[in-house]
Amino acid sequence: MTIRARIPRIPWKALVTAATVALLSLLIGPNGAGATPASAASGESRPVYSYDHAIRETVWVDTRLDGDADGRTDRVAVDIVRPREPAQQGHRIPVIMDASPYYSCCGRGNESQKKTYDSKGRPVQFPLFYDNYFVPRGYATVLVDLAGTNRSDGCIDIGGRSDIRSAKAVVDWLGGRGRAYSARTGGRPVAAGWSNGSTGMIGKSWDATIANGVAATGVKGLKTIVPIAGISSWYDYYFAKGAPLYDSGPDALATAVESPEAQKRCAAEQKKLVEGAPRTGDWTGLWTERDYVRNAAKVRASVFMVHGMQDLNVRTRHAGRWWDALARHGVERKVWLSQTGHVDPFDYRRGAWVTTLHRWFDHYLMGYDNGIERAPMADIERAPDKWSTDAQWPAAGTAATTLRPRNGSAPGVGVLGTKPAPQGARAAFTDDPKLSEADWAADIDHSTPGKAGFTTGPLSAPLRLSGAGKVTVTATPSTSTAHLSAVLVDLGPDTIRNYGAEGEGITTLTERTCWGVGNKGDTGCFKETAADTQKVAHTVFSRGWADLGNYADDHKGRPLAPGTPYTITLDLAASDHIVPAGHRLALIVAGTDAGLIDPPSSRPKLTLDLRRTAAELPVTGGAAAFARATAGASPGAVTGAPLDGIAPPRSISRIPSAG
Repeated sequence: MTIRARIPRIPWKALVTAATVALLSLLIGPNGAGATPASAASGESRPVYSYDHAIRETVWVDTRLDGDADGRTDRVAVDIVRPREPAQQGHRIPVIMDASPYYSCCGRGNESQKKTYDSKGRPVQFPLFYDNYFVPRGYATVLVDLAGTNRSDGCIDIGGRSDIRSAKAVVDWLGGRGRAYSARTGGRPVAAGWSNGSTGMIGKSWDATIANGVAATGVKGLKTIVPIAGISSWYDYYFAKGAPLYDSGPDALATAVESPEAQKRCAAEQKKLVEGAPRTGDWTGLWTERDYVRNAAKVRASVFMVHGMQDLNVRTRHAGRWWDALARHGVERKVWLSQTGHVDPFDYRRGAWVTTLHRWFDHYLMGYDNGIERAPMADIERAPDKWSTDAQWPAAGTAATTLRPRNGSAPGVGVLGTKPAPQGARAAFTDDPKLSEADWAADIDHSTPGKAGFTTGPLSAPLRLSGAGKVTVTATPSTSTAHLSAVLVDLGPDTIRNYGAEGEGITTLTERTCWGVGNKGDTGCFKETAADTQKVAHTVFSRGWADLGNYADDHKGRPLAPGTPYTITLDLAASDHIVPAGHRLALIVAGTDAGLIDPPSSRPKLTLDLRRTAAELPVTGGAAAFARATAGASPGAVTGAPLDGIAPPRSISRIPSAG
């Protein structure tokens, strides 16, 4: 049961009674954690341990790497909060772990909380609610400073060997296979005799990325991961088939999060990041090392993946590729997909999130048979704060369905359906880097020079698209460089989360609620949030980009010959969207998507060969469902006013952070 209280409130300071302690010594949970009669009967861990008297300590775990080349192996700082009573009773407990580069530079969560320490260097405040809620329930909470950040040695390397080894070494130490010390240099050896060797990793953004990467090593003892808006391949964070998503590379990101000491000693590592990530968008060995999808077969942990379908920082291609790879290898998994941007579920579905996470960790870390692994696989937000569930994801019955664009009766206003365009049919547009997907969609019913748009008629039945699609285009450029965008749009009125605003779909309120147990140094109380909504006339729900120069090789670009046709496939990001009856489905193909990809060096005109252009979309029910939904429909009349929607932010964070 979730503990909620309005503040002010008195933190829980009472120790369990002597009689309860005596009973606890006899009652042991499924994996060796302390249990009470209540937890044994209800199949869940209960808050029976003192948070105020918990052990708070720091150890430095040896990564066995020397990333900063100072002649000593790097040690990473590991801050721990764990209940005192289990160790006194001879019980070992599981660990919830968040490895992050953000504990001193940027903070965690909606309120950008940082770690704090007392005068003796012992941890006081742990960001987020994990310690407040789970420590009284018999878990240890472990927060790891990645190498090169906060109080750790070494160098940050943006998802590479050092980042992953920083966290993996801690999992090994918790399982009795690693080395740790009581100080950053020297010190006495410290063993994790209180740990039962079962670890669950959790975190948002870069932290989630580290969880993905550590799971992809197959490390023993990592029982589950909960990646929230995590990266699955760092190439996909910076490029989409050669098209640059940001105007900077991983070296700039390293500078943003490194400790001042690391910046002085890590010039060689910075140079490697610059040289290994050329702005051409070509694939290099640096990207291979940071592609966790290729090692999905090694994953032993269960995965509870969470992602915002309008996340324009860590875009949903990461979620889709990772999910599909895990599915191919039979990994136990669960997914939540929200309508938000880069937002933690604690800030858009708080009560349900804490309850579900509690059940998840109880099952995979404490061994309770609570049925969470048999519950519906997917929770999907259909409207702000309105959720549906599915037994599997993508939805059962979803099949790749080929839709084809062709010219319509009105100049510049195309049709989307199953009928192929006639031989020689063409559509053209000129790249305008000032225009975004919102500009294209607003003028879908008008001929404009910056896009080629194609729509169905108003649907007679809802049409669901579940998963990732792709769009193959044959385009003839007028210059030697060209970038392409493809977007799917739901044309019709709706009220959705305002993912383009600062809160990316949430508004932060002033009232606080408390989750778990707190004290003066770490209250466990957080500001409430509410959905930030906006009425729209269109919703962009899936996107894909590419550099046309990557037509022959996804991993290497080539100069284009003006006047020559090239064929390339743009991978659309995973999503799950229902286009309601009465709405229309649109496909738009254009050049630079302002705010989401960077423009090419030229401003090409691109001519599409419509006969050789098609979209392969994940339609639930397949071609038959599409035929039913579009039966009798014809493209609607050209409207007079633009169809307003949400524009992507003109400046998106170059840091995959939590704040």
